[in-house]
Amino acid sequence: MRHITTNDTPPSTIRGIADHSWQERGLCHGLPAKEIDELFFHATRDRAAIDEAKAICGSCPVRKACFDYALDNKIRHGVWGGLTEDERRPWHARVNKRLDYNRVKAAFEGRDVHLSDAEREAVTRHAYVRGWSPERLAYALRLDLDWARDLMRNAAHAVADRDRYWGQVDETTDNDVDDQDAEDAASPVQVPRQAQTHALIAALRKAA
Repeated sequence: MRHITTNDTPPSTIRGIADHSWQERGLCHGLPAKEIDELFFHATRDRAAIDEAKAICGSCPVRKACFDYALDNKIRHGVWGGLTEDERRPWHARVNKRLDYNRVKAAFEGRDVHLSDAEREAVTRHAYVRGWSPERLAYALRLDLDWARDLMRNAAHAVADRDRYWGQVDETTDNDVDDQDAEDAASPVQVPRQAQTHALIAALRKAA
């Protein structure tokens, strides 16, 4: 029985939406409210307060959880995870395009985690391929049933388009490729490409 109930799987570093237990292990936990306001929600350009706050964050064991919390909850003011609001601004701008397959896998395992639009789309497509019902997707992602149906419908179209053009040979010449690369480099917005590997697909199937 001891061998049956033993679980050696390391705990996930991804925390659920309602899990705030990490805050108790922060080095700033227990500081007077006035001191926290002065250090972490400092006045503009108060370099002394910023430096002292960053020094505390530098050795904090939950620095990443603090940073993720600020991103997931769109907290744009103050020092979180050792970064000021100006330093986090680029991360906030890209957070909805984040595609972290650890979060995708966590969603399939039943974890209530923050998902970006790209991550929710990845979950929906895989759920569609696995034959999930809209009701099951709505329960897994804590969505309205009508919204889940719309996501599944979009996933069906995306998978159909992928299968229709899968394996087609790209007949562009080298000059065309060079021209396209130059055009992409000049474009201010780069569209991320989604890479699929056998290991990733196997992990997602196991989680589903």
